Amino acid sequence: MKFIKSQNADGTAVNLFYEEWGTGAPVVFVHGWPLDHQMWEYQTSVLPNYGFRCIAYDRRGFGKSDKPWEGYDYNTLADDLKALLDQLDLQNVTLVGFSMGGGEIVRYFSRHAGKRVSKVILISSIAPYMKQTEDNPDGVPEDKLTEISESLQEDRAGFLVNFAKQFYGFSLLSHPVSQGVLDRDFLIASQASLKATIDCAHAFGETDFRNEMRYINVPTLLIHGDADETVPIKATSDQAAELIAQSEYIVYEGAPHGLYFTDKETLNGDLIQFIQAENSIATT
Repeated sequence: MKFIKSQNADGTAVNLFYEEWGTGAPVVFVHGWPLDHQMWEYQTSVLPNYGFRCIAYDRRGFGKSDKPWEGYDYNTLADDLKALLDQLDLQNVTLVGFSMGGGEIVRYFSRHAGKRVSKVILISSIAPYMKQTEDNPDGVPEDKLTEISESLQEDRAGFLVNFAKQFYGFSLLSHPVSQGVLDRDFLIASQASLKATIDCAHAFGETDFRNEMRYINVPTLLIHGDADETVPIKATSDQAAELIAQSEYIVYEGAPHGLYFTDKETLNGDLIQFIQAENSIATT
């Protein structure tokens, strides 16, 4: 098992678990909530065939990483990402962030100047701002965000069962994933710390990245499904495409939030094409 070390605010160590596959240009995957690095298996099992070194890690509080009581704010999570890139001494990295993971990437650029990174891919990302406000009318209403935390506190297992169905656009008439996929996601999510799961929900639901998007100064690919019922596309990727100068935006028609599985073949093709493409933006 492989771990790198990050820190809590008090200086104590936090062990972060990661796996890697293949050799070549490094691609680092930042997972979504409430899963762990295993969500990326249909990407990390394909991209190494195209000359990429794929690295995926478990966010603190999730998977096999340590589960401290504190540290689930985006500053700390971006510092964890920096620790991974530094300790593995990665250069010319493509960062791939899904949903909540998009926030880590944005904060990494505003807080750490995007060092070591040459490209960014944001998939179904929560950035720049999920919460509905007067100047962000297409976001998620505050009472819905509050309901997430309350439901987790009351009955996490029940919440996770229902959330997974919305995640993939699963309904009485539409079964885009098997029961096995839903069951596996439940097992992964239930192994996370309850405290981490709740605190991270506050972080991705309440953090406003609108003034930080301009710090992303490398070629960026945005991908979002227009049937996403978890992270509203108008409040997130539609805005991100306007705020990131060097961005390419692809909308997957009819795709739900969990398009990394439902549309995996299309997604993998888009990832490979974007990462392989030459660019003239200087690496920081």
